[in-house]
Amino acid sequence: MTVRDASPPVPVLSLVDSPPTATGLVVDIGRRAGAWAVVLLVTAVVLAVAELALPALLGRTVDDLLTRSVGVSVVLLAAVVAVVVIGAAVEDLAVAQSTARSTAQLRTETLRHVLAVGAPAVELFPPGDLTARVVGNTAEAGSVAADAIRAAVTVLPAVGGVVALFVIDLWLGVTFLVGAPLLLFVLWLFAREAADLSADYLAAQGVIADRLGQARAGARTIAAAGTAEQEIDRILAPLPALGRSGLGMWRAQSRITVQDMLIFAGLEIAVLAVAGWQLAAGRLSPGELVAASQYVALAANLSAIAPALSRLIRARAAAARLVDVLSLNPTGYGACPPGPAAGRLEFRGVTVRRGTTTVLDRVDLLVAPGSVLAIVGRSGSGKSVLAALAARLVDPDEGQVVLDWVPLTQWGHDDLRRAVGYAFARPTLFGASVGAALAFGIEDPTGSDLRTAARAARADPFIRRFPEGYDTALASAPMSGGELQRMGLARAFAHPGRVLVLDDVAASLDTVTDHEISAALLTMTDRTRILVAHRASTAARADRVLWLEHGRIRALDRHERLWSDPEYRALFEVAPVAGTGAP
Repeated sequence: MTVRDASPPVPVLSLVDSPPTATGLVVDIGRRAGAWAVVLLVTAVVLAVAELALPALLGRTVDDLLTRSVGVSVVLLAAVVAVVVIGAAVEDLAVAQSTARSTAQLRTETLRHVLAVGAPAVELFPPGDLTARVVGNTAEAGSVAADAIRAAVTVLPAVGGVVALFVIDLWLGVTFLVGAPLLLFVLWLFAREAADLSADYLAAQGVIADRLGQARAGARTIAAAGTAEQEIDRILAPLPALGRSGLGMWRAQSRITVQDMLIFAGLEIAVLAVAGWQLAAGRLSPGELVAASQYVALAANLSAIAPALSRLIRARAAAARLVDVLSLNPTGYGACPPGPAAGRLEFRGVTVRRGTTTVLDRVDLLVAPGSVLAIVGRSGSGKSVLAALAARLVDPDEGQVVLDWVPLTQWGHDDLRRAVGYAFARPTLFGASVGAALAFGIEDPTGSDLRTAARAARADPFIRRFPEGYDTALASAPMSGGELQRMGLARAFAHPGRVLVLDDVAASLDTVTDHEISAALLTMTDRTRILVAHRASTAARADRVLWLEHGRIRALDRHERLWSDPEYRALFEVAPVAGTGAP
């Protein structure tokens, strides 16, 4: 079986015991809209009732005008028109407020879940696509309460129109119902097509967002290669699919509007023909004829239902993309109190797989408290995975990692993050200022602790050159790759714990700075230090060197003893010279 390194390492993905469904999430989102959803519902119902009342009042007013007895009907008609105008304004406000509330809560919960899941979420979903889900799809799904209420209430005038036709005259209602199945069939076809198009549209958006994020991260590489035009083509390659989906939605809505017009014309002719016959027979008044013409328009108005239904379908499609994220299990933590601080770290039969590839294979290792362990090996040997296991950034598929006699899975979240520090090869800084970036973590170190850590990481000199030193806004503090790595080291040094893991943190450092930081690291005997090493000088300063090969331990010894092996020397790309010893 081929064994290779995985960067970043990924735990086995698992789903929550009862994963949410798109429909269930839609219902849950709707409940979050709060009081504004109630306001929207009441307003929408009032508007629907007013819309139903308008034809009757209009017909009554016509009859009053014909009999020259204009009175209360005109006043009522004016009042209903005023209710419609005011209600429309309140409805717009309620839609905005309920959507904003639901979106904010959903976005917060989704982001919190992504961070709780950790590496699996980042690995399973490309960064741009994940951002599109957390930002864009939450906004789409957050409107579900407003969309559902408007879709449901939009049906009320149609139902009320049918009822009103029966109230005016039985045969008018029967005539309309003859064509009703055709209306429902057209609406069903639209809903099915809109669901597929919405899912395709949102998926294409996610792909474009991901590729744009990749281009932003690799902007210098693109500029150096002179491939800007090719990159633009790559980023926008899904645009035709996006356009087809968007155009398909527009065509579907246009088609149902045309179909509505044709069906409405046929139904209106049929209903008005029956109404005219009833009028001639003296069973209807002129005002009732006018009202019937208005009610048949309400009953057959699919063009009003289609937009609301389209928005609801799109919200559900967005919710389905969020379900993919929310179905992942967050990393679970225990509640076992940590034992006495020592830094004893043990790997017991640890195996890590990535798909069908074994990254680490039955690793047994004991790291003595307060010691320095260097991990070396060729690319693909599992170095970064082993380092990540030590900090529980990844869980093994088999075996256990135990810190001070307590399995890492039984440690509480805060206790574990206090106990194990980690510095990355390409650190990301968080915080409003340079000092805040160094203090970022579970606990807030003092100013003197930050400066001590920065001096140990050889970051203090360039920090003091910033306009306001440690108080300089992070956005106003440009740093080179080496300076950024030293900031990451200083952040790790500022949070003392039982174990400190350094994953290739010297990649961008010059030899002198690397030597100075290594010397400072050796003085930190209060914690166990694990170093992923690519330089012979780093391995030489460790108490022991763990040599990984194909996911297994090939050797565990001191650097000077391993140096006699030509294959070991080749790990550091140093040509062996006769008569020389270990560097």
